[in-house]
Amino acid sequence: MLTVTVTETISCTPDELLEFVMDAERYAQIDKKIRPVRWVRRDGDFTEFCFQPSVAGLPGPPTVSQMRRTPGERVDVKLAPPPANRLSRLTTDFDASFVCSPVEGGTRLVRTLNYRFRPWLGWLAEPLLRRRLNADVREEVRLAKRHLEAGAS
Repeated sequence: MLTVTVTETISCTPDELLEFVMDAERYAQIDKKIRPVRWVRRDGDFTEFCFQPSVAGLPGPPTVSQMRRTPGERVDVKLAPPPANRLSRLTTDFDASFVCSPVEGGTRLVRTLNYRFRPWLGWLAEPLLRRRLNADVREEVRLAKRHLEAGAS
């Protein structure tokens, strides 16, 4: 399994950060891994969206993800269940989270991504993707911090 975790303090409230994450089209402006977003369906604390992924610069098949928010605390992301993501599931399973806690000066964000590659691919994919994906997630969090602290809408 390939896990990437980045921690950052951002000068905003947990709810401001989590609302930004739940807006897939806005979040895609700073997260190149989920561009382009093809469609979004949102119902309160649940968002489902389709995008053309790019992980560590490698394009993937169209993917449908689901996000569920626990207000003030976290957003959990996972692949939508079958029949969606048939091609993606041939190589990997994926989940991610944005965990927020209030701290002095803002919000402590712990951003985590987990990729579970099929055994026939994992031995090759994990070492090749690890460094690049770590850099991509650090850049994503840096851009999220800049966006939120600038008060951009």
